[in-house]
Amino acid sequence: MAGKTLLRLTQRRAFKKLLANSRDRLYRMAYAWTHDAHLADDLVQQTLVKALNNQKQLRDMGAAEAWLFRIMSNCLKDYHRAKREVLSADELVIVDNDTPERETHKQQLVIRVRQAVSRLPLAQCQVITLVDLEGFTYATVADILEIPVGTVMSRLCRGRRALREFLTDIRPRAESARTATLKRVK
Repeated sequence: MAGKTLLRLTQRRAFKKLLANSRDRLYRMAYAWTHDAHLADDLVQQTLVKALNNQKQLRDMGAAEAWLFRIMSNCLKDYHRAKREVLSADELVIVDNDTPERETHKQQLVIRVRQAVSRLPLAQCQVITLVDLEGFTYATVADILEIPVGTVMSRLCRGRRALREFLTDIRPRAESARTATLKRVK
């Protein structure tokens, strides 16, 4: 009896530690999906509360992160159902106290990529961010979003194609910026 109690206590501690360690990743993903800091924070809070309340549903601690992302995806679906309107993506303004040209160029590049991602439909945005930013496998993403693997692959392909079209003019500037830094001065 004492062994079972100790095991449950150890599992609870490990679960709470997992939640604490996953918070930043969950927030980054929620922000990437919503482009709204307040909504992203709310989604993470809802996710953590639901995870704590439904901890007994988690059978395999190895799949805990995917389980958390699935909960967050469902929270976002619930939000959209309740709101019944499309979220508009506000333009991101990144403020940096450092003002060297290189940092400015990096910021502009980040803004352009974020704007391009924000132009994607939500379904493509979710797949792109989970696969390309978070490194989840197609099967894990399919499990998180509760869609077939083939759908993950097609959304990823269409999303990447759309991003390539949105960002076609970035490559020449980035290459010219590199060559400008490599010029030799005698």
